[in-house]
Amino acid sequence: MAESEPGTPAVSTPATPGTPGGALMSAARVDSLSYERQAKSGFKCLPVTAPSSWGHTNSCSFPDIPVPNVSLTRKVGAEFVGTFILIFAATAGPIVNQKYSGAETLIGNAACAGLAVMIIILSTGHISGAHLNPSLTIAFAALRHFPWVQVPAYIMAQVSASICASFALKAVFHPFMSGGVTVPSVNTGQAFALEFLITFNLLFVVTAVATDTRAVGELAGIAVGATVMLNILIAGPSSGGSMNPVRTLGPAVAAGNYEKLWIFLLAPTLGALAGATTYTVVKLRDNETDPPREARSFRR
Repeated sequence: MAESEPGTPAVSTPATPGTPGGALMSAARVDSLSYERQAKSGFKCLPVTAPSSWGHTNSCSFPDIPVPNVSLTRKVGAEFVGTFILIFAATAGPIVNQKYSGAETLIGNAACAGLAVMIIILSTGHISGAHLNPSLTIAFAALRHFPWVQVPAYIMAQVSASICASFALKAVFHPFMSGGVTVPSVNTGQAFALEFLITFNLLFVVTAVATDTRAVGELAGIAVGATVMLNILIAGPSSGGSMNPVRTLGPAVAAGNYEKLWIFLLAPTLGALAGATTYTVVKLRDNETDPPREARSFRR
């Protein structure tokens, strides 16, 4: 594999203060959800002709992926822990709601998942990217924000963490595990459409804050967590608001309830691909300048 040419000029990006993990630092951004936010000059390039952007070609198959400086073992470990925390929190909310007769409410269930996503991104995003979701990992790999070679390891970590978290919840809250299983209360078509649309929303936001240097990457955790919470408030009572195959798979295995499981495996993956692709199409290119910003009323 050949190194990139030393004479290639670096793409200029707006100066931003710090990373998602520390807003007061002035160092280069650490990756959060995607490698593309790392501003490194050297990266490995596969010498084949492949499309690099819409309507253009590039001789490098993964032009946006720098040489990773964190071992795959550490990334997979961080991904396992992050997914464990997410599934434990997101599933515990509905279980507690069932056990204590609606104590959590829909807002509480949404907050459990949204807050979990936010704190995991802020704490492990610089290590593994904090994917926490096989649909996200597949979508990023398909759009070349993430190397395909690491996809199986990430998905294995996510699936195993989900199952471990679900059995831990079963041990603690038995026999109320059924409350954490995402079973739709609407028909199959409506459930599929809801899961597709809310995952589209999620990946549109994730792709923006994770791969576009013009977006406010320091607030990635807040933006993604808020999107998760909003989606659950919308779709939670109808489809369960999964957005994530392992959010449904682990609790389904622990509870032995596989009702309409295929919806939660297929719809989020298709929605993730559509959402990530849509943002890739509409975002500004490197050779385009930001439009002038109008003065806002509260700044006058």
